[in-house]
Amino acid sequence: MKKYDTRQRDYLIDFLNQHPDQLLSVRQIAQKLCAHQISLSAVYRNLSQLESEGLIRKSAKPGSREAFYQYIGAPGCHSHLHLSCTRCGKTFHMDAERTAQLTRAMSELDGFDLDILKTVLYGICQNCHGT
Repeated sequence: MKKYDTRQRDYLIDFLNQHPDQLLSVRQIAQKLCAHQISLSAVYRNLSQLESEGLIRKSAKPGSREAFYQYIGAPGCHSHLHLSCTRCGKTFHMDAERTAQLTRAMSELDGFDLDILKTVLYGICQNCHGT
C-alpha cells in the first residue's frame, strides 16, 4: 500500500495519540475530525495504512459487528496488555510487570506466546463493579 504523509494522516495520528485508552469507531473518529475537513474515505484509508504499519489495533467489541480502532503506536502500549470494560467501554493498560508475569506464565506453563499488541481482555472494570 502506498504511504501517504499528509495533513489528514497527521491530524488522525494526533487525535488517536490523544485517546490511547479508547476503542473508537470510524464514525466516532470522522466526527471528531470533521472540523479539519477530513473525508470518511480518508479516515478509512489512513486507518488501513496505520493498521498495516502496526500502529493501530482493529478489534470488535462483544456483541457488535462494528470495527473499533485503538492507537498502539504510543511508547507505553508495546509492553502492556489492554483491558476493556464491557459496561463503560473504557480501555486501559494492565501494569507492565503484571503483563510480563502473565505472558511469562503462559509461555512456561502452556508453551503459548501471547501477542500483547493484538490482544484485548474484556471484563468489568473496578469502577463499574458497584453499578
